Amino acid sequence: MIDVRDRTMMARAVQLAWRGRYSTHPNPRVGCVIARGDEILGEGWHERAGEAHAEIRALSQAGPSARGATAYVTLEPCSHFGRTPPCARALIDAGVAHVFAATKDPNPSVSGRGLELLRDAGVQVTEGVLAEEAARLNPGFMKRMNTGRPWVRLKMAASLDGRTAMASGESQWITGAEARQDVQRLRAMSDAIVTGVGTVLADDPSLTVRREELGDIGDATEPSRQPLRVIADRDARTPASATILKGGNVQVFCASSTLATAPAQDLAALGISINGVAWKDNGIDVAELLDSLGELGINELLVEAGPTLAGTFINEGLVDELWLYQAPVFLGSTGRPTAHLPLESMADKVQWKVLDRRQVGEDQRLILARQ
Repeated sequence: MIDVRDRTMMARAVQLAWRGRYSTHPNPRVGCVIARGDEILGEGWHERAGEAHAEIRALSQAGPSARGATAYVTLEPCSHFGRTPPCARALIDAGVAHVFAATKDPNPSVSGRGLELLRDAGVQVTEGVLAEEAARLNPGFMKRMNTGRPWVRLKMAASLDGRTAMASGESQWITGAEARQDVQRLRAMSDAIVTGVGTVLADDPSLTVRREELGDIGDATEPSRQPLRVIADRDARTPASATILKGGNVQVFCASSTLATAPAQDLAALGISINGVAWKDNGIDVAELLDSLGELGINELLVEAGPTLAGTFINEGLVDELWLYQAPVFLGSTGRPTAHLPLESMADKVQWKVLDRRQVGEDQRLILARQ
């Protein structure tokens, strides 16, 4: 029987898990509460890969009082040895009597094993409390385990007339400081950021998370790493002096026929990982790119690119969320569009639904999903 108290405790576990939004990659965000009745005995969340999982932190706080208590966990406790021991076994050894798990582990090779281990040890198990809320903590982890591909967020900053830059390419700054801070937080949540070589040549971006621009992140765990930067560059035109190459953690995806050329070898000599993928007439084969990034353990991918690469992702139907920051300005009819799309009639239009709409400083932020 699931009652209001159970939902309240799981809601607290979800809230705790969200504290790891900038720091758990490539692991999922997980929260745990140990309680007896209405009293919380211990709580915790997973902070970083390789460190204690949420259940271990909560059990450590609860101590001996965990015996006979109830655990609320946003994701099925693990049953295998990785960089840390299995959490299901720790819950059993602590004497926990009942475990509420919001969602099963989506990894098909281990899904259900943690719950089975608990049941075999005589622990009562209840599944599915606030399952949707818990799943929203880890859209990328869930998707990668089920499909092999990361969750894709396409970020755009545009004017009221749908332009991302002037005809000359000038674009700084369309949006205000608050929107740019919000983008920094979006980057911090991402495992990887992909852009095209055209953007690298035109804007020379770093695509890094700048802590001083994140502002107050409240009770979230501090980010401890930079996302992987990915460049779609068919002919390996990225210059050695590009800002994005500084600090490492960069991979370039070029045409397979480019791998043996001097430009590609020059980048490889700098310690940059060079990968060959297929290219189509309209650009990189983004499906193959996503497969490759999934194999690298990328859960959440942020696309910050020009209209060509952005249009390719949209045209292929491979955008899970579109984050549009719309500034209250006009850039004129000769400005650059948000995406190049070969649409000729109303029947070809790409329809989206609004998931979230809010004001960010002077700008409006829309989060959309394709219908």
